[in-house]
Amino acid sequence: MKAVVLHEYGPASNLKYEDFDDPKPAPGEVLVKVSAVSINPVDWKMRSGEAKDRFPVEFPGILGRDVAGVVREVGEGVTGFEAGDHVMAMAQATYAELCVVKASELAKVPEGLEMTAAATLPLVNLTGDQLVRLGCNVQAGETVLVTGALGAVGRSAVFAANEMGAKVIAGVHGAQLAEAKKLPGVVDAIAVDHDDSLAKLGLLDCVADTVGGEVASKLLGKVKQGGTFGSVLGPPADAALHPTVRINPITAKPNPVTTVHYAEAVRVGKLEIPLDRVLPLEEAAAGHTAAEGGAHGKIVLVP
Repeated sequence: MKAVVLHEYGPASNLKYEDFDDPKPAPGEVLVKVSAVSINPVDWKMRSGEAKDRFPVEFPGILGRDVAGVVREVGEGVTGFEAGDHVMAMAQATYAELCVVKASELAKVPEGLEMTAAATLPLVNLTGDQLVRLGCNVQAGETVLVTGALGAVGRSAVFAANEMGAKVIAGVHGAQLAEAKKLPGVVDAIAVDHDDSLAKLGLLDCVADTVGGEVASKLLGKVKQGGTFGSVLGPPADAALHPTVRINPITAKPNPVTTVHYAEAVRVGKLEIPLDRVLPLEEAAAGHTAAEGGAHGKIVLVP
């Protein structure tokens, strides 16, 4: 098969489109013919070596955490899937023409949802959902501020918090306030890059943080005693200064039921994950460069 292969950490140009051995499904696994994959921040952090302590790459390696495709073969003991099924998942090594996925982590694509759209969803939906439900333990009626609310993970977190009956404040850059206020379920938006806006912010039940850095540290002080601060980027640097706040970093885990739930929400228009562009798989390096530069939506690669 053809795949995008990384032989050493470094810039996007280190991603090479070349021949690679076909994967074989082990017992409990499914071989998927890839229709589309999407680029996520973890991909370029793994490629550069920034994330090597948490997500090391075994060279030569294939990146990619999202996949939408068609079942080609099922491994021993697999039930519920058969050749020809359209499927999606948060997986591993998806920048390729073929990949294997554990059957227990695989979901069927809802009828009517395009493969390019399906490929943008699993990682960001699961991350946003688990950030709110597990990282923040949001309860109905609570006020939760979601940072990076216009990003793909942020939009998913807003959707999850709204479903749970929370009052959602979108934390975005000042120039994005008008757009953020239009997000379904958002009751208000605040410019997290303006100190005067933060100064006027009242105490929060919880913060669902997708941006980290100075913003996270500043918002940590806005969480009430006994409140929660969930993060996809680890604890803020000054977390020890806020012993009364429960700080919960999370790493998303596969969940097919959740994946289908969000895919259905996208299919019927309740949730939007914007798509920036679709590129051929061999242009993965260009896709990484564009994504790191701040693309306005997800970038999808198609074999």
